[in-house]
Amino acid sequence: MKADDQPTPRFGLRSFRAKFVLVVGGAVLFDLLLSGGLALWNVQKLSRDATSEVGEGLTTANQEYIRSYADSTALSVDLLLDRVHGDVKALAGVLQAQINDPSRQQQVGATLSHQAPGSVKVVYDAQGDWAQNLPGAPSVISVWGYLLGADHTPLPAVQREIEDSTVIDLVAPTLMASGSPKLQMYYIGPKERPIFRTVPYTDQAQTFDRLYPGHNKAEFWEFFFPGIYGSWQQWARDPALRPVADDITQTAPYTDAITGKLIVSFFHPLWTRDRTGIAGVAGADITLDQLAEVVERVKIAETGFGFLTMSTGNVVAINPSGQAIIGLTSSNDAGTQGVTGLERSLRGSTQPAIASLPLDQNNDGVIQHIMLDNKGERVPYIVVLKRLKPTNLWSSGPIKSEAMSVGIVVPEREIYASLFAAQKSISLATNRILLFQIGAIIVSLLIVFAAVLGISKRITAGLRALAGAAQRLQSKDYSVRVSIPTRDEVGAVGVAFNRMAEQISFHTENLEQLVDERTRELGDANQEISALNEKLRDENIRLGAELAVARHIQMMVLPKPFELEAIPGLEIAAYMRPADEVGGDYYDVLQNGSRVKIGIGDVTGHGLESGVLMLMVQSVARALQETNEGNPHQFLDRLNRAIYKNIERTNTGKHLSLAFLDFEDERVTLSGQHEDVLVMRAGGEVERIDTLDLGLPVGLENDISPFIDTRDIAFGSGDVIVLHTDGVTEAEDEDKRLFGFERLCESVQKRHGRTAEDIKTGIIDDLMAHIGIQKIHDDITLVIIRHT
Repeated sequence: MKADDQPTPRFGLRSFRAKFVLVVGGAVLFDLLLSGGLALWNVQKLSRDATSEVGEGLTTANQEYIRSYADSTALSVDLLLDRVHGDVKALAGVLQAQINDPSRQQQVGATLSHQAPGSVKVVYDAQGDWAQNLPGAPSVISVWGYLLGADHTPLPAVQREIEDSTVIDLVAPTLMASGSPKLQMYYIGPKERPIFRTVPYTDQAQTFDRLYPGHNKAEFWEFFFPGIYGSWQQWARDPALRPVADDITQTAPYTDAITGKLIVSFFHPLWTRDRTGIAGVAGADITLDQLAEVVERVKIAETGFGFLTMSTGNVVAINPSGQAIIGLTSSNDAGTQGVTGLERSLRGSTQPAIASLPLDQNNDGVIQHIMLDNKGERVPYIVVLKRLKPTNLWSSGPIKSEAMSVGIVVPEREIYASLFAAQKSISLATNRILLFQIGAIIVSLLIVFAAVLGISKRITAGLRALAGAAQRLQSKDYSVRVSIPTRDEVGAVGVAFNRMAEQISFHTENLEQLVDERTRELGDANQEISALNEKLRDENIRLGAELAVARHIQMMVLPKPFELEAIPGLEIAAYMRPADEVGGDYYDVLQNGSRVKIGIGDVTGHGLESGVLMLMVQSVARALQETNEGNPHQFLDRLNRAIYKNIERTNTGKHLSLAFLDFEDERVTLSGQHEDVLVMRAGGEVERIDTLDLGLPVGLENDISPFIDTRDIAFGSGDVIVLHTDGVTEAEDEDKRLFGFERLCESVQKRHGRTAEDIKTGIIDDLMAHIGIQKIHDDITLVIIRHT
């Protein structure tokens, strides 16, 4: 009998349909009755507990709202400060670039001085004992009395500082007109020459005399900002000493000498070219009104307000009504030295709850409930504090880390005003919900009973067909198929069952044939893999032989020990270790009569192509030396032309850094661009010589003669010169730390007074100890030259 012809069993208690109706219908009925009963009970309970539950919900919502408001206000203050930081860093970047390039700084200063003499010419004021340029220039520059000579004109070094700083006239006006509003931007010279150049032009020195008498006879930095310059000097020696990892230093609020307004200054120290000292300061000022405007815009409920406080409790910004509510009093700290600051501390509040507010990190964003006295009435308030990003702060003395906080204060009774209105609405809605819920339960019961009866008949018909077909398939009747017209999951099971039956029938009939075919295919694939393995092994042997030959040729052309020992007046020791079978480093010692030429270079990358290019360089250098080419400039230019044409022909895309030392008649001349040269004097002092401006990488351009330069190096008896490739300084230990130039200097100094061979061996020992078990990723080359 086919599955389609199976009779439909009666609706008995033992049938699947009866069980389905009982289980599913009973479960749904129980769920409806239970959920409906619980819903009615919950509605009644909601009416009784509405006040408590709504109160808690509104409390949570309002607290989250207050926290969000505090977060957004803090972000607004941080954004304002970040925009000012960006403008100061832009100005500092221009000034630092000038300092790093003295020739360009001198040219720019001379050009601007010629075009705008009013920016560099100052006029002496006998009454104030200072000099200042006349109005009309983009900036005002003030020169204090102790920076003037006997003729009341700036000392020569001070005058150079005036001219070098004129570049601010080009940059600062644009920065003032863009970004966050700023009161002024300026440059202040180093401690030895603290000239004061400010944009826009104001009566700067005159206002200083009026607001800070006696300043002109005291050292500028220690008079106005005691301790700040010393902190910067410590940063120059060790940047890790910065409290916050940023060069920007912010001051506490103080009275501006020019406008008389309360301001906050942002300083960015400028470093000397060797980064060991302070070369001046770039700065900008914003008024306290700008910070106050952000927090004074806070408007929560009717009388809620915000304030901005430092970690010491000194309030930087607050509106007048808020100041009165939390009981703050203001005073100016007018000492005999330093700028005049604003003192308005929470700790001095007339409200004890405000005076005892915790300002530490653990209370960031925590809702605090306090009681404040308002005309004899105890009024509950909510307070939340949100910390800003930390910054370097100068208040008095050394610079320290500071994280200001935004505070939000709002009366509790204004926050909960909506609670009472909600209670009435809940009571009215409760009665309506009870009626609707009872009606919904009755309708749902009728619909569920009808649906369960209909679906059970539809589902069980397909299941019966599947059960019968499965029994026939179990009896190895693989021709069985089922027909289920539904398009639900049961219908999908029927389709899957028919496909399974077809696949079982197919695989049963064709299993042996499939096994034979797969066996033959596996055998063919195994033969192909064996053949490929054999070819790969032969290729590896061939390539290994070629690399061995190339490495042997490369090592053959290196200077032999007896060649180095035969050079009078010099001890030379060398070491080279390729990272691969064939390296890309180059060094050679060529002697022709009394002239000795020592070369060192590093081809980009390593491997066979780099090794071949190294051999080209060695051959061309040897040929030029043998032709008595004694001009270092011509030598390097001709070598580059030959190498460039070979690279162009081979199309390898390689080039190399290359430098030469020419030694003749006790004189050493350095040419070409490579790693820095280290010189240890007979007394133990170490010098670092930069080769960046002495050439261009060889093979990069056909003509590099405009870039080639030479430098003479004093090389007396006992002096040692160390040449190396970047494989030495960039070698990494297991923590990815580089060996570095400083470790190289220390390793050389430890061997002061020893032979060149001892120095070389010691450096290699230190280098290998640093590398440890790590893989060497780059070629290592080291050449030690000692003048006997």
